[in-house]
Amino acid sequence: MQRRSNADGIAPLAAGRQPGVLTRTRVRLAYATAVAVDVCQWVLGPVGWAFADEILDVVAAVLISWAIGFHPLLLPAFALEFLPVADMLPTWTGCVALVVMLRRKQDPPPPGPGPVIDV
Repeated sequence: MQRRSNADGIAPLAAGRQPGVLTRTRVRLAYATAVAVDVCQWVLGPVGWAFADEILDVVAAVLISWAIGFHPLLLPAFALEFLPVADMLPTWTGCVALVVMLRRKQDPPPPGPGPVIDV
C-alpha cells in the first residue's frame, strides 16, 4: 500500500503516525498557524467571543500537530490557553519554536551527495 502525499511531501494524517522530516513547508505552515492564532487571540482580547478562543485553539492544535507531528509540549500550550490572561501570550508560537528546535536536534542530518553505504 503506497502512501499518498502532495507536492510538498506532507502526507495525510494517519492514526499514530510518526513525525516526518521537518521540511521548510511544514515548519512554515506550523509557524504561520501559530502566529495567526496568537494574533487573532490577541485582537479578540478580553472580549472572549463565545468560544472563539477555544475553537481557535483546537484548530491550532490540529494543524500544528498535522504539520510538524504531535509533541507532548503541545498539550500544556493547549491547556494554558484556557486561563483567562494567558491566552494573551504567544503560547502557540513559542511552543512551535520549542518543538521545531527539539526535533531538529533529535533528527540526524540528511546524508550528503553521493552513494550511501548502509552496513
